Amino acid sequence: MNSLKLIALVLGLLLFSSCKNKSPKPNPELASIDFLRGELLLCGDGQFGELKFSLACNYETRETFDLAIALLHSFQYSEAEKAFVKVLDADPNCPMAYWGVAMSIYHAAWFPPSEKELIKGSKILNAAKKLSMDEKQKDYINAIDAFYINWERVDHKTRAKRFESKMEAIHTKYPDDVEAAIFYSLALYSTRDRVGKDYKNERKAGKILESLFNTNPNHPGIAHYIIHNYDNPVLAHKGLETARRYAKIAPSSSHAQHMPSHIFTRLGIWEESIQSNLLSAESSRCFTESAALDGSYFEELHATDYLVYAYLQQGDNLNAEKQYDQIKTLKAFYPTNVIAAIYPLAAIPARLALENRNWEQAANLELQKIDLDWKQFPWQAAIHHFARAMGASQIKDFEKSKQEIEVLKQLHQNLVAQNDRTKSIQIKQVEIQIKTSQAWMNFRNGYKEKGLTLMQKAVDIERQTSKHPITPGDVLPAIELLGDMLLELKKPKEALVAYEDNLKTHPNRFNGIYGAAIAAKQSGNLNQAAVYFNQLLALTGNNDSKRPEIDEAKVFIKKNEVI
Repeated sequence: MNSLKLIALVLGLLLFSSCKNKSPKPNPELASIDFLRGELLLCGDGQFGELKFSLACNYETRETFDLAIALLHSFQYSEAEKAFVKVLDADPNCPMAYWGVAMSIYHAAWFPPSEKELIKGSKILNAAKKLSMDEKQKDYINAIDAFYINWERVDHKTRAKRFESKMEAIHTKYPDDVEAAIFYSLALYSTRDRVGKDYKNERKAGKILESLFNTNPNHPGIAHYIIHNYDNPVLAHKGLETARRYAKIAPSSSHAQHMPSHIFTRLGIWEESIQSNLLSAESSRCFTESAALDGSYFEELHATDYLVYAYLQQGDNLNAEKQYDQIKTLKAFYPTNVIAAIYPLAAIPARLALENRNWEQAANLELQKIDLDWKQFPWQAAIHHFARAMGASQIKDFEKSKQEIEVLKQLHQNLVAQNDRTKSIQIKQVEIQIKTSQAWMNFRNGYKEKGLTLMQKAVDIERQTSKHPITPGDVLPAIELLGDMLLELKKPKEALVAYEDNLKTHPNRFNGIYGAAIAAKQSGNLNQAAVYFNQLLALTGNNDSKRPEIDEAKVFIKKNEVI
């Protein structure tokens, strides 16, 4: 296996220029296609892992082709396309270079391609199908072509499923083809049930990938996709070893630096999440500088969201605020159609206010001014209006709370009207926000039972809804808020059940542990209260947290020496 370093690309390009007897004719069908071209924008020393997957293209292009595959596996889609185009320019008769560009446009695990991208992908594959190729290359071309065929009339879900079926057939036909197995697992992830919690596809994909990892320990795609498939409370423990290895496999990828934190976050391992995202944010800023971007590369914002979340769970408001300060004046982002670029701008200020129960601040949050229309992002905007609704209810500004709930309802309708399967989790999450906001508005307005009923309905929806892969977690889990409400109703035993249930899926959450400590204390179980207060102190022991809950924990432990 060859280490995919930047020097390999340079050597590959030198080999292109040395082929004096080979002057490939450009394919005239590609003249109208707006390919991404130019020098690859890579930071660090260019290490993206080890793999070999050239499928009979010219020898001189193989280093670049494998680098393109590695970039594709680390979701650096723009750079992957540019690398595939370099192969295509040097070897216009290489079918897999066409395949690679089409795969870079599909970006299976993320947002669906735009109409412009679907047109582009279709043109590329139409040209590819006219080339001479062997049976295996034809199978790969036909597999991705199944996603693009009749895109004008067939919905994304159906086309993604067609691609999955084709990749399954390739995996079955060529059982020793490592890349076939990997891309099949990616296809399974792309067609997973995005709302439910049985994780059928994720389990199947994870099993395939784990079977490959021992013999391919430095393959970036295997490690990356294991983490994605196990990024949920049920399976996260299976991905911990991989998470601790992935960043070392592809250290030059900002996404690879960040991805381990998905597992760390699911397991409540905050310090490792912080270190992972500090590296990712730094790498992203390097990319922004190299590319001379007008604004920030989205990976920096994504990493910052996870950083703020982790710092807040340690009670470290100071560092959480410092991270937010680095992005809160940004107006432009690249690329603009990545939801991870916009999400943190709504989520982070909401988290800072809500996690600290600063209701006045939450009620008066303002959306960050950006060079885009927030109306294009109803899911992200909903987080902002949820925070305002919650804050307004808590300070008993019921008129404002009603207004914010109406905005939430409209945003929910906008999402439903888009009829986009990939946004099914977003729809459910806004539904939870509406129920939760209504619950607290009624509760604070004196309608206690109605508030409790609505809060329980929100929890029921939350129990059936999986986490969105973009977010480190809900800005406030519904079941944690149910615990808060039960405490106020002087039902500490029931509240403790809710908090403990919450901690099973949101381990080491600051407010969850504190709530459980208070509920145990009010239930008369001082031993259990001490356990939770000690957990809170351990959680915040590495920073100078100013949160009052820490002082309360210290006073309790000193006064009740029961542990």
